[in-house]
Amino acid sequence: MDDLVPIGRFSRMTRLSIKALRFYDEQCLLAPAWVDPSSGYRYYRPGQANRAEAIRILRAVDMPVEEIRTVLDEDDRELTAKHLAIHRARLQERLADHERMLRFLEVLIDRGGEVMPYQVTTKDVPARTVAALTVHTDHAGVAEAIAGGFATVVGALGAAGATPAGAPFIIFHQVIDEQTDGDLEICIPVPDGVDGPAGEVVWKELPGGVVASTTHRGPYDEIAPAYHTVTGWIQDHGHAITAPPCEVYLNDPHEVPPEELLTEVQFPIDAAG
Repeated sequence: MDDLVPIGRFSRMTRLSIKALRFYDEQCLLAPAWVDPSSGYRYYRPGQANRAEAIRILRAVDMPVEEIRTVLDEDDRELTAKHLAIHRARLQERLADHERMLRFLEVLIDRGGEVMPYQVTTKDVPARTVAALTVHTDHAGVAEAIAGGFATVVGALGAAGATPAGAPFIIFHQVIDEQTDGDLEICIPVPDGVDGPAGEVVWKELPGGVVASTTHRGPYDEIAPAYHTVTGWIQDHGHAITAPPCEVYLNDPHEVPPEELLTEVQFPIDAAG
């Protein structure tokens, strides 16, 4: 036991706090070489400093504890490289999220600090005939599903010799997030009396009704506050949501920059509050 060092000295050797060392012991990452049964005091061997340094480095880049445990237990350079690459992708995704947040903060600052710059109105939406395609997707595949879906619907319109009779829109039948996938219904209004070709795109009549709506100006991935504003307004005014929401795309992303995109968020509601 001559080579054992007490936890305080081991803490200074490894630049890990005593609290951190106790935590890593509890998490089965770095167990003491010996624990005094009478005092519960922890002792380590100097050779454990290498594992402690690996833990310190991986925690410095915010790798989850359970993943660090896997990396250290496998002790395989190839597998370790794979775990590091996975974590790099995770950090890149976080960075992209933070960059989106920063851009949105700049928008709020430019608006004079107005945090909820949305006006909610109600209006009657008439019944209309649409060419529609329903696609099922997860959160990661939403953008690809929408792009491919609109291409398919536009192709069906061309095959039918029809031209759009209004702004395109998407009905979100379920909330799609990191944990939940769901259905999107991609719709383009078409003139009455035009028959669509047989296939996955269907011609259908959508009922009209009252909607609560607001218009979002800016990138599509910054639209969440518009949804929160409309649903809050609906609750505050005693209405009930009667059907899934939709996004109506008022201009073309190929013709205007992201900050100029206009998207109307509509929630069908009961007529009387």
